[in-house]
Amino acid sequence: MQQSRASLRDGPVFIIDDEPAVLDALRLMLGTFGYACRTFLSAEEFLAAVAPGTLGCVIADVRLPGMSGLDLQKELGRRGYALPMIFISAHGDIRMAVATVKAGAVDFFEKPIDDALLVDSLRHALLREDVERNARDRANELAVRLQRLTLREKEVMALVIEGFSNAAIGQRLGISPRTVEHYRASVMEKMQARNLSDLVRTSMLIDLSRERSDAAAPEGTPGAGVEGTG
Repeated sequence: MQQSRASLRDGPVFIIDDEPAVLDALRLMLGTFGYACRTFLSAEEFLAAVAPGTLGCVIADVRLPGMSGLDLQKELGRRGYALPMIFISAHGDIRMAVATVKAGAVDFFEKPIDDALLVDSLRHALLREDVERNARDRANELAVRLQRLTLREKEVMALVIEGFSNAAIGQRLGISPRTVEHYRASVMEKMQARNLSDLVRTSMLIDLSRERSDAAAPEGTPGAGVEGTG
């Protein structure tokens, strides 16, 4: 059965291997499925060519001269590059495969590679990255809105989301229900929420974004929170 060809939104595929024959074979094979490929003989060569915000997917040999594929994976994470990775190896073992997947790799294939399985994995990697990129963009947009709130508005928003009435919020904060209503209306406007359900969903997305930022932050550094100073 004929498989569907890649669309332009899939972005380029970066192939890194120290064997020119492997690079050529993968580039030609993936090209038949419509993927635009760029090839590199080392991780260092690839890093010199990639920039923040680059889209696409990386297919890399685990064992490379100089920086290894595993070290490249760590370096991309350290730089905050959100590129899905698929690893290949002629000397793969279970421990190595588990290590790459635990570190966030999409897949691990031993050479000789099954073309159909690699193409299927690549398609899923690019689809997942597209979804995650949209989620990141949405979370960033919401974070910007949150930074527009004053400290008092954030306090009111937190209590509204917990389900407190205007009277109960006023009692907790020592302000009148009418003043609470004023802050609440300002929160809804700044967060561009149509109703309480919108506001709750917005809060959940912001919290999820904060958790991902904290999880992705290098050890010993604070997570990139989304709250402004108010």
